[in-house]
Amino acid sequence: MLTLLLITFPLLAALILFLAKSKTSKTIALALSVVEFIIALAAFGLYKHNPDACQLWFNVAWVQSLGIHFNVAINGMSLLMILLTTFLVPLIILSSFKNEYAKEYNFYGLIFVMQMALIGVFTANDGFLFYVFWELALIPIYFICLVWGGENRGAITFKFFVYTLFGSLFMLVGLIYLYNHTNVEGLKSWAINDLYTAGRSLTETQQSAVFWLIFIAFAIKMPIFPLHTWQPNTYVNAPTQGTMLLSGIMLKMGTFGVIKWLLPMVPLGLEKWGATAIGLSVVGIVYASCIAIVQKDYKRLIAYSSIAHVGLISAGILSANQQGIQGALMQMLAHGVSVIGLFLIADILLRHTGTRDVDKLGGIRSMNGNFALLFLIIILGAVALPLTNGFIGEFLLINGIYQFNAWAAAFAGLTVILGAVYMLRSYQNIMLGERKDSHIAFGSLASSDKWVLYIVVIVIIAFGVYPKPLNDIAEESVKQLMLNLK
Repeated sequence: MLTLLLITFPLLAALILFLAKSKTSKTIALALSVVEFIIALAAFGLYKHNPDACQLWFNVAWVQSLGIHFNVAINGMSLLMILLTTFLVPLIILSSFKNEYAKEYNFYGLIFVMQMALIGVFTANDGFLFYVFWELALIPIYFICLVWGGENRGAITFKFFVYTLFGSLFMLVGLIYLYNHTNVEGLKSWAINDLYTAGRSLTETQQSAVFWLIFIAFAIKMPIFPLHTWQPNTYVNAPTQGTMLLSGIMLKMGTFGVIKWLLPMVPLGLEKWGATAIGLSVVGIVYASCIAIVQKDYKRLIAYSSIAHVGLISAGILSANQQGIQGALMQMLAHGVSVIGLFLIADILLRHTGTRDVDKLGGIRSMNGNFALLFLIIILGAVALPLTNGFIGEFLLINGIYQFNAWAAAFAGLTVILGAVYMLRSYQNIMLGERKDSHIAFGSLASSDKWVLYIVVIVIIAFGVYPKPLNDIAEESVKQLMLNLK
């Protein structure tokens, strides 16, 4: 029942905010999000004690004649994504305390609707239910970007919506095709294991078609080259908290979907086309990194860096070995935490100085040394310095890609060098040197900003120094997955 509670509690929280229309919506939202995180910690404790506990799954017939069940369960992979989601949402809400949004109760209510859908995506064991939650996650973020976004938000949000909707339709076609090849005692089934069996029964040509139908949907959501064009403008024009939701959690829907749904379903399709998909991922790493180097807007720079990071994650997953997939899970956690800190820093810079233009900033370290230190630690985590959260995942990813192909690993490894170039150079331009504009001042950080940055920094260091608890869960769950890939 814990799994069902994790899904329904955010929906209840959203209804409370929508109906109460309280002037203290921020505080209420923060409190409710912390409660959800506590429920997730309870699920974590139960899973560590007994991974097969009945409280970790819920399965009832929904539309029995069509083989549709409300089937949700927590395993190792989904538990990691739930912990990430429920940990980041309170930080996202807290980071908004210095922002003023019209009808903020609707803003926070939509965040909880999105959280509900995200946890549904991570726990669904029914193909139809997975698709429903997948589509539900799009609706709240669409309105968050459309209502509270920046200039030209209508056109930019429409492009984002159309991209992701078309991808979802491709996935639906692929899932229906698999569904029509299931046969459980003479009936069709949407159960994930039955879809696995149906997929493996197909010919190489059929599996190839299903591979691309489903992979395109996941590739758009991540996104990877060349399906990334919606991302930079959407990230830049979305309100900061919307960007955090997109980059910190929502893109993990795509990477998680490839691991849980695509790889075990179409092994022949993966064998034939996996190298091509890895090639696209690696091209995206180099392309996005080079574009990030020349960016002046710091928020846009982070957006492109996210494409590079997710390209590495995608390549590691598609390598289809233990190290690659395990590294992807660890890097998904690390990226989610670090990118929240980076986008908050971009928001702080804009609020304090009126600009995010790297060339106009400088000398901020002399105005606020504590901020400079926190900023530096987050940067070092983003470039995967040893003993930070980004290192173990990136190490395993490159190791996994190397096992697949040494040349692919060599080019994917450029993310380490290029990432250091654009991240450290941007830090140097923003924080060090002399002030470039005498009219720009930088005062003390707000308490809410400090708390978010402190928490992010603590996690970056703690996760980097001692990743074992989460790494053990990732290792165990990937070993179980590998049994389905043989």
